[in-house]
Amino acid sequence: MPLAPEENTPAQPTIPEWMNPRTLLRASVGVAVLTIVLKTLAWWLTGSVGMLSDALESFVNLAGAVFALSMVTIAQRPADEDHPYGHHKAEFFSSGFEGILIIGASIAILWAAVNRLLNPQPLEQISWGVVLLVLSSACNGGLAWLMLRAARVHHSKALEGDARHLFTDVWTSAGVLVGMVGAALTGWHWLDPVVAMLVALNILREGSSMLWESSQGLMDEALPPEQLQRVQQLLDRYSAEYDGKVRFDSLISRRAGSRNYVDLHMHMPAAWTLGRAAKLRSDVEAALMQIVPNLRAGIEVLPLGQDTVFEAAQAEQERKEKEQ
Repeated sequence: MPLAPEENTPAQPTIPEWMNPRTLLRASVGVAVLTIVLKTLAWWLTGSVGMLSDALESFVNLAGAVFALSMVTIAQRPADEDHPYGHHKAEFFSSGFEGILIIGASIAILWAAVNRLLNPQPLEQISWGVVLLVLSSACNGGLAWLMLRAARVHHSKALEGDARHLFTDVWTSAGVLVGMVGAALTGWHWLDPVVAMLVALNILREGSSMLWESSQGLMDEALPPEQLQRVQQLLDRYSAEYDGKVRFDSLISRRAGSRNYVDLHMHMPAAWTLGRAAKLRSDVEAALMQIVPNLRAGIEVLPLGQDTVFEAAQAEQERKEKEQ
């Protein structure tokens, strides 16, 4: 029988069925259209370059949400002859695409802010601008919170990227609000474009971070250290249960979108029957799937004291390098 997970193993969170990635991304598209209308109207009323920068980022939100929705749809396709390991990595393209869009938006905002800094202008109808900005931020913040919660459950990189982008939009709006109100109260017209420049630098940092994380996912990044530690602890418990007659090595892992992979070797006495070895292998696989979500485990069974041809070749190569 598979070993029971340890008491401190975190239980897998649950989420309502309607709160799946595609549903939330469709909602993100609708919210992006709404915020574009609200922020563009606010910019038209106030003339704030900070408000213009916020409206530009909402266009990025719309493009990112549409692309993320298409990538999530692709990622959920089953494996086929051309993609035998599935389409899970499509989500990393979404995160990277959003990162590129954010970087592009930050450059556009910097350009507009510099022009306004060189030619400062007074702001108008501040009260309407504040109301519209707060309303759009409330929509973005609420949706981002739901999306981030769902992303942690579904392990969706596309959903996480869109949620982080929306949270960035909320902070952008807060900065714009401070700059706009500050400029109106003090009469320092340069304050509005300066805040817009600071906002642009902040979202440039966020976009660069998203682009980097996406690249790491496409290069088969390993599982998080805490998950690998739980895997190793489980394997050690199996070895202890069989008094060292069963041991595990060559553990490697990778992530592809919402799918997790581990590959390892399980060594056992050569006298064991194939049926007994297969039963233990199945038990170990089932136990691993309980502690790592969306896991596909590849467990190669070997007699004690025997390595694969690849491992033997590696050991020989390392020996030759040491001798040199």
